[in-house]
Amino acid sequence: MCTSIVVNKKKTIVGWNLDILDMEYRVRPADDGVFIEINDPKEGWLPLFGANSRGDFVGMPTCWPFDERSDPAGEGENIIMLDIDLLLQKKTMKEIREIAGNNPVYSIPGVTFMSALSDKDGNVLHIIPGQGSLYFEKPEYKILTNFSPFKQDSELHPWMGWDRYKKAESMLEGAAEDFDVKDCFEILKAVSQEVCPTVVSMVYDVGEKTVHWCENRNWDGIRTAKLK
Repeated sequence: MCTSIVVNKKKTIVGWNLDILDMEYRVRPADDGVFIEINDPKEGWLPLFGANSRGDFVGMPTCWPFDERSDPAGEGENIIMLDIDLLLQKKTMKEIREIAGNNPVYSIPGVTFMSALSDKDGNVLHIIPGQGSLYFEKPEYKILTNFSPFKQDSELHPWMGWDRYKKAESMLEGAAEDFDVKDCFEILKAVSQEVCPTVVSMVYDVGEKTVHWCENRNWDGIRTAKLK
């Protein structure tokens, strides 16, 4: 599942709910970022989500319903590797945008992962393998849940998160210019999940280079890391 939020008011604030089931994860703070890692049986711990010290944020919601056009087919770029390269600062947002705009991007067989990416200037890039990419130059706000922005609600699925999207949208439409970390956590709390549980809620204050997060909806147990 998952919910990604980017807000550009007086500050650029990025929010992320990681909703997963039966997967081992950990949050790893470091000087160059705060990484949410998933333990892959073959590859070990993979940094798939989080913030880096350059100002980038990487979220990767699953698209429901699955779209077979995202399956690997011949030449192309693996969306997971693109996300990791941005998060670990091996590529820039501009480079990722050019790659996604000029090459086929695929996911893993049977699962359509999407990218919800942002940079230090609050620009947003959404990549949907097999369907295309959308770039937004410092939008007032952008949300991505678990449905394709190309399809909206034309294909219904119980995990697509249309309700979460609309709830976040209604809260952001009335957001004040001084929208801050606390306000973002209020939205993440409102759209958090229990069936496919929200295991990490993370907010990145890009200008302050501070990452705030809590685990398992423990809203009173927020931790903070300052990036260098």
